[in-house]
Amino acid sequence: MKVAIINTVVGTGSVGRIACGTADEIMESGGEALLCRGRGEAVPGYDNYRIGSDPDMALHGVLTRITDRHGLYSRGATRRLIRRLEGYDPDVIQLHNVHGYYVNYPLLFDWLRSCKKPIVWTLHDCWAFTGHCAHFEYCECDKWCRDTGCFDCPEKNEYPASYMRDASQSNFKLKKEHFTGIPGLHLVTPSNWLKDAVSRSFLSDYPVKVINTGIDLDIFSPGAGETAGADQGKGAAGIRERYGIGGKTLLLGVANPWRETKGMYDFASLYDMLEKEHPGEYSVAMIGLRPSQMERLPEGIIKIVHTDSVRELAEWYSTADFYVNLTYGDTFPTTNIEAIACGTPVITYNAGGSGEIVTPETGAVVGKGDISAVVKAVSEMSAGPDDIKRADGGLTGTERACVERAGNYAKRDKYKEYYELYQTI
Repeated sequence: MKVAIINTVVGTGSVGRIACGTADEIMESGGEALLCRGRGEAVPGYDNYRIGSDPDMALHGVLTRITDRHGLYSRGATRRLIRRLEGYDPDVIQLHNVHGYYVNYPLLFDWLRSCKKPIVWTLHDCWAFTGHCAHFEYCECDKWCRDTGCFDCPEKNEYPASYMRDASQSNFKLKKEHFTGIPGLHLVTPSNWLKDAVSRSFLSDYPVKVINTGIDLDIFSPGAGETAGADQGKGAAGIRERYGIGGKTLLLGVANPWRETKGMYDFASLYDMLEKEHPGEYSVAMIGLRPSQMERLPEGIIKIVHTDSVRELAEWYSTADFYVNLTYGDTFPTTNIEAIACGTPVITYNAGGSGEIVTPETGAVVGKGDISAVVKAVSEMSAGPDDIKRADGGLTGTERACVERAGNYAKRDKYKEYYELYQTI
């Protein structure tokens, strides 16, 4: 089996890692894989193809900001990609994100319509069926599922940002024209929430399979970093000492990048409420902040630009008593899975697919913007008969429930689901 895999990047980010992981599964089963990327570095050990160039992507981005015609440039790069695919002659074509300033989607999908190949398109957001935005929940827009289609976009200045023209109405019509009626196209979504959204869009005629995003359970596990970092001041004890957390209940938030839609200012409100109602009992840490953002947040919040590695991130998850995700719109955030895999319960807004992994035993799902409900959930779980973190290092009932839940999201199992889908079609 030969599979061509197309994404903005390969090897980095959650989607780029899926591209390489599925390629591994294909090659270990005796097949071949071609990784086609819009930007970034080639990944050693794979057959790589770069679509276009950095100047082409830059021009595509500039023109998008002026015209709101994202995905309608990079014509030469797309023609060369098509020639590469024709020469490679894959048995299956796997699409991931076809937005990102690197491909001309009318050219690509016109060719896909005629190539007579099975096609799998994994939608990681909502861009494929809206006139502009990648997520519509924050502004609670439903124009994309109306007969009228998109117009007067409230997310025009968000990715893929346009600072001048609003072309959402014509974009919607053009996507509907090029993305529908393609023989052999199968859709994949990482969450049931996105699958439901697809069923209400103009893509509803295609079969849709849910394949959740997986994580590395060897890295994300309870007590991450304790053994390896005991002598270097790392691990949970090291983090608590280094940042003066001590025995306080630690609430952790992670985003890249932080913005209002990720709940950045909700974290400020959460910290203020905790300090007012439970002074000195809680610490709040935020990872992924820019220096300019740090200045706008309360002084008492632990503010971190980034972690040095995924293992250090796992240490933070394992150290925290709660992982708090205050996103207003997300497809299926892997940070929730990573935290639960480390034995840390998750409290999140009921936004997109963010709450799908959370059960009553592994956290709480509250209404968007309801900071009081977040504080209540933290207080109730902290006061439970089964302490969230045990001082002797053993797993509590909550931690065991989290680890068992995370077992459903092993990355290798998810790559196998992709390979089985390729075989089926």
